[in-house]
Amino acid sequence: MSHTSDIVREQFKASDDIRDAGLVTPACIERFDDIVYGTDARWQSLDVYRPKDAASTSPTAPKALPVIVSVHGGGWVYGDKERYQWYCMDLATRGFVVVNFTYRLAPEHKFPASMEDTCAVFSWTLEHIADYGGDPARIFAVGDSAGAHILGLFCNLCTNPSYADKLGLCAPQNFAPRAIALNCGAHKIQISENPHDLTSALMADFLEHGGDDEELDLIDVGGHITKDFPPAFVMTCDGDFLYDQAFPLVATLRELKVVHELHVYGGIDEPLPHVFHCNMRSEDARRCNDDEARFFARFC
Repeated sequence: MSHTSDIVREQFKASDDIRDAGLVTPACIERFDDIVYGTDARWQSLDVYRPKDAASTSPTAPKALPVIVSVHGGGWVYGDKERYQWYCMDLATRGFVVVNFTYRLAPEHKFPASMEDTCAVFSWTLEHIADYGGDPARIFAVGDSAGAHILGLFCNLCTNPSYADKLGLCAPQNFAPRAIALNCGAHKIQISENPHDLTSALMADFLEHGGDDEELDLIDVGGHITKDFPPAFVMTCDGDFLYDQAFPLVATLRELKVVHELHVYGGIDEPLPHVFHCNMRSEDARRCNDDEARFFARFC
């Protein structure tokens, strides 16, 4: 373990513990926990959440619900499905079946391990989500911070054959999410000489060669987007340390005529922090998550 990853895990966990203290499973949600989607039960497991009223199998039951797959953030070195359960169950209350998964983290597992796991989860979802009341023909996805980065690369893998060849991975055949939300995302990684630049420091843990030119090109989301990229809801906020990442990505989407929306959220009394939308006690989070649900509804 590296010193940088140690610090990230310790500090992020302390902050998240305070944010999530006392949260419980909503009474309206049914959950299915600890489903193994790979070969490693520690790193490759997922939960599925759905509204309880979707559980009926009677002839008058509601039709299968649209699905959201969530790719968690955490600087590529932190996070799991347990940390994201509250956010994902909140999404489920909006009428979705939600898949919340843990993937292999750096530095124990270098890139592209997280991408391999993301591919595996979407394959699992396509094959199994109907068993949980989800519609495999209506799969959406959300990702924040490093999770937005992984999700953006995954969508390039689905829609850009030359990128798939370069990466050497296979997405599910003939599949791309119907639409996605990229929240407070890291979209283009550049190595900075600033010793306090956390993203640059994390590349030594995430990438095999620490971020040489070839690696940085390979993980540049905007550099591999084509006109076939899924419709995208791109979000940042006034206190986001990745604030400047959103606008070049949106410029690329606009140039390629990819359907998209840019949302910049601001706090009334103080700036909203990075990944504020995961704070289930926040009215701003509720507003953002409602906006994303409405965006997805355009493509249902």
